[in-house]
Amino acid sequence: MKKTLRNTSFTLFTATAFAFGMTSCGDNKTAETTTTTETTDMAMTDTTAMDPAMAMNDSSRMDTSGKNLAENAMAVSQISTLTTALKAAGLDDEAASAGPFTVFAPTNAAFEALPKGALDGLLKPESKEKLSGILTYHVVKGRLMAADLKDGQQLTTIQGEKLTVSTAGGKVTVNGANVVQADVLSNNGVAHVIDKVLMPTK
Repeated sequence: MKKTLRNTSFTLFTATAFAFGMTSCGDNKTAETTTTTETTDMAMTDTTAMDPAMAMNDSSRMDTSGKNLAENAMAVSQISTLTTALKAAGLDDEAASAGPFTVFAPTNAAFEALPKGALDGLLKPESKEKLSGILTYHVVKGRLMAADLKDGQQLTTIQGEKLTVSTAGGKVTVNGANVVQADVLSNNGVAHVIDKVLMPTK
């Protein structure tokens, strides 16, 4: 990441979006849905999935829209592992590209929950391509706010495979991962913090 980021409760990947490998996706439209709206920031203390309406209505949170996904991600201690992974994959500069992108950003705890030794292995230079594939699997082209995510919706990732959204019980999940902080807006997209690392099938 070339710039420093502000403290926000989720900002991605990138991200990423886990923001990852996205220069080839600088189109301002998404194959799924694209929208723009304001969002705010809060300390990431909630560990449960969020109601999209709640994510949209807390006007007391700090506006993070002036920074890009890379800058915002670097400022959030809860997703510092994601930032490290982006650098290892050579994708940190991509997180600052034009976008817009939607990033589902795993928390540090999500990375720690991987099998023992898995993260260390992914951060090695020889695993760069595999790590890049995992990170880009967390990124969708276009800006999708929480209100745009519908039950059963299929989102095509930058990596090429799809993610499935669920809004059952008013909670948002993506491939089974809970959205613990939604709608962290950046000037090149939006990030949603999730509690699980999503793994592509290829």
